[in-house]
Amino acid sequence: MATATLTIDLDAIAANWRALDRLSAASVQTAAVVKADAYGLGVARVARALARAGARRFFVACAEEGAELRQALGPGPQISILTGHMPGDTEMIHDLDLTPMLNSLEQITRHLESLPGHPFGVQLDTGMNRLGVEMLEWQAVAPILVDAGPELLMSHLACADEPDHPANEAQLKAFHEMTDGTGLPRSFAATGGILLGPRYHFDLTRPGVGLYGGRPHEAAIPAVSLSLPVIQTREVEPGETVGYGCSWTAEKPSIIATLAGGYADGLPRTLSNKARLWDGDTPCPLVGRVSMDLITVDVTHLPEVPRSLDILGPNQSVDDLADEAGTIGYEILTSLGPRYTRRYQERPA
Repeated sequence: MATATLTIDLDAIAANWRALDRLSAASVQTAAVVKADAYGLGVARVARALARAGARRFFVACAEEGAELRQALGPGPQISILTGHMPGDTEMIHDLDLTPMLNSLEQITRHLESLPGHPFGVQLDTGMNRLGVEMLEWQAVAPILVDAGPELLMSHLACADEPDHPANEAQLKAFHEMTDGTGLPRSFAATGGILLGPRYHFDLTRPGVGLYGGRPHEAAIPAVSLSLPVIQTREVEPGETVGYGCSWTAEKPSIIATLAGGYADGLPRTLSNKARLWDGDTPCPLVGRVSMDLITVDVTHLPEVPRSLDILGPNQSVDDLADEAGTIGYEILTSLGPRYTRRYQERPA
């Protein structure tokens, strides 16, 4: 078998949801963010596992993702669209019972005119300057819009993974100024916001990366492992080079294994000559450049050449690998490529 195996632990994802749910009061609903194909892990299987764990509200990026999720979950669970009500989405929002989080005056007008009475929420900009209705706009439309009955008022923290960053308190203050007295359900916290404590929880939390084992949820159970098969090995003499650009030179007689996996599979080129793979608990250095389909690993010190090596697993998390690549765990997760054979682990109910 020439394709790598990506193992996804659905029980771990469900356990991470339950752990984050326990961090807020019983009166606070815990949703689940499953955008970008559940952070690259397969939205149908992941969302169904989260629904069995107790999640009743899900957030995705766009209406097309909402359609795929509705097909997986069927009627019942609420599916919220973070990019709101875009042109061309009206029929999909109506027919599939999706709940757009309206982000602008244009979207508010589009939704109220095209789907009067259809559920919606409003996203407010409290300082991130990305999506959401700004303070002055909200003050102008709130008297009318609150009467229309939004199901949720939400905003998003820019620096929640930095607990001491002053932006957190500034955004919290702005959120209170914009929403206090409305009597409407509110949501402010994703994974990082949940960890900031009860003042940030309001009525609904929206954990995302913490479900999948990523920072800043340090107590999360790892949810993914990735094993790359060895395609070929060769003996390399001192002075010989390996890979594109001749960027690694053998200093002693070496055994180099070529593995299936490269930047087309979500292994960043910045891992070249830096990352480690693992044979059980034994690290093996990645040598030479990461190419499109292949990487090369020094296995000279192993008693025998294994059939595969792990690049994600007990000894190396997505965040560990991201640190080596100079990026973040989110990018590693969402870049895991379609060529991997995905295997899901879940204990029978």
